[in-house]
Amino acid sequence: MRISIRLFAVLRERAGCDSIELADVPEGTTVGGLKALLAHKSPELGDLTSVSGVVGTAYAAPETVLTDGDKVAFLPPVSGGLPEGDAVLERGVFELAADPIDLGEIQRRVGHPSCGAIVLFTGTTRDTNRGQDVVQLDYEAFDAMAGPEMDRIFAECSQRFGPGAAKAEGTPQGSSPDRARPEAFTLRMICVHRTGVVGVGDPSVAIAVASPHRDAAFLAARFLIDTLKERLPVWKKEVYGDGHHWIGDRS
Repeated sequence: MRISIRLFAVLRERAGCDSIELADVPEGTTVGGLKALLAHKSPELGDLTSVSGVVGTAYAAPETVLTDGDKVAFLPPVSGGLPEGDAVLERGVFELAADPIDLGEIQRRVGHPSCGAIVLFTGTTRDTNRGQDVVQLDYEAFDAMAGPEMDRIFAECSQRFGPGAAKAEGTPQGSSPDRARPEAFTLRMICVHRTGVVGVGDPSVAIAVASPHRDAAFLAARFLIDTLKERLPVWKKEVYGDGHHWIGDRS
């Protein structure tokens, strides 16, 4: 079989290219088997144990069987438009931004007269990490997959904390654990993630959630940033005065 493989972040750097074509892949090879084959053919890629496989725009289990002509992406561990109407914001809006993030504009977009709470989370570049002075961050994204994966994250968030969720999962300090939320309400969600170079002190990701109730807005914003950090195919390279390091690289 012929399989096309895309590489990102530290894997792309090690290979010296962003794609590899394998023309002699045995029939019945799985995603896990392809990873083992690639590690054998390209040892410069290092340990691929923690690398995830993607077929199309969705994560694929190691036992997923490949077919001739499949396009597979191998992703190292990840480190985040058009005018939108109410229905779009309730599903969640995700954008990759090459330019600086306008936090005020994001908060304005997500607001609505029915919402009494807006939570805005901002992740910014700090000046030190790993005991080194950080000069800047450099973000790389698998854009064809980032949007669909964030859509899935938004859907999970809405299911947990939005319409039909009788009560928020967990109760923030200061809230009333015995007060059930009304059934009929919505979340309005926006996530914007930078790509390219982000300077010290500048926002790299922003998440805004609006809701009639503060509990849901706090919990949804926390769920979105935590889940994004685990699953969104966006990589962060910290640049120092004397080198760099890909955050999440375990090889």
